[in-house]
Amino acid sequence: MSNINISIVQSKNELMQFIKLPWKIYKNDPYWVPHLLMDRKKILDKIKNPFFKHAEAEYFLAKRNGEVVGRIAAIKNDLHNKEHKDKVGFFGFFECENNQETANMLFDSANEWIKSKGLTSMRGPANPSSNDEYALLVDGFEDTPRLLMTYNPKYYITLIENYGFKKAKDLYAYKLENQKVLSSEKLKRVQEIAKQRSGIKIRPLDMKHFNKELENFKDVYNKTWEPNWGFVPMTDEEIDAMAKDLKTIIEPSLVLFGEIDNKIVGFALVMLDYNQVFKEMNGRLLPFGIFKLMTQKKKIKWARIVVLGILPDYQRKGLDSVFYWEIVNRAHNVGIDLGEASWVLEDNEMMNRGARVMNGEIYKTYRIYEKEV
Repeated sequence: MSNINISIVQSKNELMQFIKLPWKIYKNDPYWVPHLLMDRKKILDKIKNPFFKHAEAEYFLAKRNGEVVGRIAAIKNDLHNKEHKDKVGFFGFFECENNQETANMLFDSANEWIKSKGLTSMRGPANPSSNDEYALLVDGFEDTPRLLMTYNPKYYITLIENYGFKKAKDLYAYKLENQKVLSSEKLKRVQEIAKQRSGIKIRPLDMKHFNKELENFKDVYNKTWEPNWGFVPMTDEEIDAMAKDLKTIIEPSLVLFGEIDNKIVGFALVMLDYNQVFKEMNGRLLPFGIFKLMTQKKKIKWARIVVLGILPDYQRKGLDSVFYWEIVNRAHNVGIDLGEASWVLEDNEMMNRGARVMNGEIYKTYRIYEKEV
């Protein structure tokens, strides 16, 4: 008889056990970056997180003799299923000891909950959606994750695949180096031609009119990403919440709008890799975390291209190359010469081609898994 017990998170104390489990799993892992505890509480809060206005979830803990050894969330995202005409449930926030029985019991619990909601398959990991931390790291373990990217032990691949999950899609992360990008004669030529032909002008975020700029972002974001596999549109409330969280760590010169005839046709969100700072904060912003955020910014050597989107009518005109050229040069101006473009769907040929033109190299691969319930 198994000595593993699976229970539903029902109290604040159990939720904190759920949140703090990674500190046990990654105790001796030099590459893990602790999440800020306040952020984990916020994203898992079914009342305050606007995600749960179109979704629901159940959180499960695995315990052995009262000690937490695993966790998982089962998620029903109505907006995803409406957008894609699917009946897909998701699992997320998966953390587990290296024990197949424990993992199987967690997946069984998520599977049963998802099936009880009338859904026909389970996909993940999604924490809690494709607009948040997404997918399992399957290649590129000997490096700290960039901001808002996932990280996990290598044995999670075995635990997940042994349960019967199969690959649904791979996502790539490209490493970009300033000198290699700027040495691309093709990129330099294409972006110059695109600028001349289109008349596009690239400008940075205007922090003095932040709310107006946020409305501009809302107009562009969902339209540019809609055709992508697994995409879920963000509601206005979700975008507002994201902007509130990121506003204090945004580098305005790296948040770019592209305009043609005073119309916004594209957008790029590039974030400094604050994981290099968060790693030293051990999950706590107070009492000294805010001071570290302010004083250690200059130590950050990486940036991440989080979003780069062009309106459909303006795609395939080389405008993405103009953004890439601007991003690399502007990042250099603030002391950043290393970048990650992530994540990029394996079959998004336009984005993959753009990364190759920048002399980028795939240095990490992430995977979304799926199985029938």
